[in-house]
Amino acid sequence: MKCAESAVVEAPAGVVVRVAVDAPQHSGLNAPLDYASERALASGSLVRVPLGKRELLGIVWPGDAVGEPAPALRPVTAVFDALPPLGPAWCRMLDFAAGYYQRSVGELASAVLPPQLRELSPEQLVARLRKLQKKLARPAAAEPVRPALAAEQAEAVARIQAQLAAPSPKPMLLFGVTGSGKTEVYLRAAEAALASGRQVLVLVPEINLTPQLEARFTERFAALLPEPMAIVSLHSALTPAQRLQNWLAAHLGRARLVLGTRLAVFASLPDLGLIVVDEEHDPSYKQQDGARYSARDLAVWRAHDAKVPVVLGSATPSLESWQHAESGRYERLTLTTRIGGGALPRVKLFDMKTLPPSAGVTTALTAPLLAALKERLDRGEQSLVFLNRRGYAPVLHCGECQWKSDCPHCSAWRVFHKRDRTLRCHHCGFTERVPQACPNCGNHDIAPLGRGTERLEEQLAEALPGARVMRIDADSTRRKGELEAQLQAVHDGDVDILVGTQMITKGHDFRRIRFVAAVNPDGALFSSDFRAPERLFALLMQAGGRAGRDAAGESPAEMWVQTWHRDHALYQALARHDYVRFARDQLAERQSAGLPPFAHLALLRAEARTAEAAQAFLAAAAELMQDDGVLVYPPVPHAVARVADVERMQMLLEAPQRGRLQACLRAWVPALIALKRERSAEFRAVLRWAVDVDPLAI
Repeated sequence: MKCAESAVVEAPAGVVVRVAVDAPQHSGLNAPLDYASERALASGSLVRVPLGKRELLGIVWPGDAVGEPAPALRPVTAVFDALPPLGPAWCRMLDFAAGYYQRSVGELASAVLPPQLRELSPEQLVARLRKLQKKLARPAAAEPVRPALAAEQAEAVARIQAQLAAPSPKPMLLFGVTGSGKTEVYLRAAEAALASGRQVLVLVPEINLTPQLEARFTERFAALLPEPMAIVSLHSALTPAQRLQNWLAAHLGRARLVLGTRLAVFASLPDLGLIVVDEEHDPSYKQQDGARYSARDLAVWRAHDAKVPVVLGSATPSLESWQHAESGRYERLTLTTRIGGGALPRVKLFDMKTLPPSAGVTTALTAPLLAALKERLDRGEQSLVFLNRRGYAPVLHCGECQWKSDCPHCSAWRVFHKRDRTLRCHHCGFTERVPQACPNCGNHDIAPLGRGTERLEEQLAEALPGARVMRIDADSTRRKGELEAQLQAVHDGDVDILVGTQMITKGHDFRRIRFVAAVNPDGALFSSDFRAPERLFALLMQAGGRAGRDAAGESPAEMWVQTWHRDHALYQALARHDYVRFARDQLAERQSAGLPPFAHLALLRAEARTAEAAQAFLAAAAELMQDDGVLVYPPVPHAVARVADVERMQMLLEAPQRGRLQACLRAWVPALIALKRERSAEFRAVLRWAVDVDPLAI
């Protein structure tokens, strides 16, 4: 057991407590530290303790006391007595997550607890709790009108309710086509759990989906949960004060239903009875910095540990979850038909090779596509055009000297944004005004190359005069409230053609859209990332799922995919809405290649001032690997090798069993910490390194 670093002080008589504090992993202080306390403290109690010259928030960690305090131990400086301790189940989950993702417990705890907790004194927290107690009750609400369940929905709800009463429930994969009523299944399952006095956790992948889902859950449960703060959300868009308030409501048991993004998987829920993970395939559930945890995987582990059901829902499940369902580890619930008689859109694969050769043959807006959009416009129907690239154009180009608008700080292009006449790097944020002439040769004739959503919006408005065209992407929704206002305009019928990135393909219930077009989707077919086809298929299925959700439309819903590779197996499966065939083919490929879910991966990432320094560190790390059963690949650069003048390299580890990989990492990571410390002069240029377990992007 390590001791808190300090000069020797006179410790009060009392006991020794183990406290998890935010000591970064690379400091070597990975375990909870020993402190002196005047009295015994319950595990999970929040305290303030000194560490070096700082005073930090800590958690009294479960474990055996080691007797009376030694004189060298520093004392606990404050105890948050007004707050009930974090429960044993929460501590177990944090312990597991820290071990699995190779971080220190204190570091992870600091990252997932509300930031304001770190700043408050016990007295200030008492004031916050008083404020929470004064929250006014909502006015009485009428009993909600519940829609009748389709036969498949009723069966799914019955099977989830059966698992609510099971002693060791099995994870459930709710596989339902877009528009098949998965949310209603979640609502009925949540209702059953709430009626039994339990808390419910619902996870969604994107912040912009949280308000609309919260509104739907609030409407349904306003009568069942009339108490103030009974339904709360947890995500990073909340103010620090809101996040603390909602977290306290969940921890105290006042919040019975918690909706949130990946961070909410760590919510303290003493009466947890059900976990729902909507769009479980979405890569947003994987944290991409710090402790790189997967909220979906932790939700499954948490449900197993707490012996409560977990429902993973998707129209395009991750191949890992699908394989678990195929093997019987997960129970599969299937919804094959849309609610209300709506039909899935007919998919038309438009072969770009059939267009006559011309200078503009690569254009996104082909004449047949414009004709199809005009036909829908004349009928008064809404259309959606999906292009997963924001900005006006990916790059500015000089035809004389071939200069392109590269970023001086990254190995990437700066994107041309026409509205504010800037060149903006989407990796480091470096922004400059568009030059009047080529900075290389002085040529005034520099032009955009390629196409982004901003340019597509402009060209649609020009080609279809009178059409009300709206763009929704990360650039058009920067200010607070903009996204909600734009989505409402779509729902109200004030938009004829919606243009956007993947932001508009997930979870939105657009009742008026009858036509979806995906332009320039082929790039992902040839990515070096083995997961790219899986992500593309999910994205296109989700995009197509926005069309035809209302069966009342006069014309059949249609999805138009413009591709140069019409016969590709991915597009052929998409045309048939055949996820099962796509998953079977992909899993067969993965098994023959020894890729997840049939193998288990970890990445060691290094960032340095030079690529040579990063590569040297990774090579030295490879030499420390002791397990011959774990395959170590040579170091390679990231897809974007330099960001903000920092060079990035990565090294892949592969093992046939998860346990083998974890055992290897447990021995290897401390050796890496020692390597960086003992050879600090040699690796001075190495700025950061991190282990990413179960990486999603390679």
